[in-house]
Amino acid sequence: MPDSKPSTVRQRKAVAPTPDKTVPTEVLKKEDSTSFSLLDIARTVVFLVLVSSVSSYFITGESFVWNVARPQWTKIEHVKAWMAGPKQYTDADLAIYDGTNATLPVLLAINGTIYDVSAGRRHYGPKGAYHFFAGADASRGFVTGCFDEDRNPDLRGVEKMYIPLDDPEVDGLYSAGDLAHLKYNERKKAKAEVYKALKHWVDFFENSPKYPKIGRVKREVGWETKGPVPTLCKKAQEQRPSARARPGEVDGRGGV
Repeated sequence: MPDSKPSTVRQRKAVAPTPDKTVPTEVLKKEDSTSFSLLDIARTVVFLVLVSSVSSYFITGESFVWNVARPQWTKIEHVKAWMAGPKQYTDADLAIYDGTNATLPVLLAINGTIYDVSAGRRHYGPKGAYHFFAGADASRGFVTGCFDEDRNPDLRGVEKMYIPLDDPEVDGLYSAGDLAHLKYNERKKAKAEVYKALKHWVDFFENSPKYPKIGRVKREVGWETKGPVPTLCKKAQEQRPSARARPGEVDGRGGV
């Protein structure tokens, strides 16, 4: 017969599972995020720069920066000039900086702007091929090519070197009105040629990475109209066109 006494074996209570610790929502979001860190971005940029540099070298054969010129403002000469601030020298002051004194910089001016050409001392110094430009504003000489006579900034009358010589025989074929109009246009074109010739050298120094701009030449107001007009030098005079075209003929300079 089955034992009618209650069983003394107690059933073991089921052990309740230990509750999981709650993971902060912020941590879960951070782990699930696909955004780059600043370090990842920096690594990517460096990688792209290296790839670009290597590609540039193999394609151009010589440059790691696709032959892009270094900006002038990063050159040490230009940085020094910027830090020193603009300077002003009179024409007399400028003469001291012609390169004869090795302790001073070599300066030249063109169209009133002063440049430090010390980096080219062997060219602009006493024994250099361009010594006549140092210590002066030789704008006139830059145009005429007369470096001894025209070592000055006075451009008055320089346009004559582009104007044809008067020829009574040819000029007599024009009416007075037509001849006056023709001469007006010739002078206008000649002044444009002077501007073009001077601008060539202005741009050369303005864009040179070696010769920083340091200031301006200090002159009295109206200096360019004072005193006698300089005589056109022999070399420039000899370059003048021999005569203007006859009426109805094209003279090779675009005039009639």
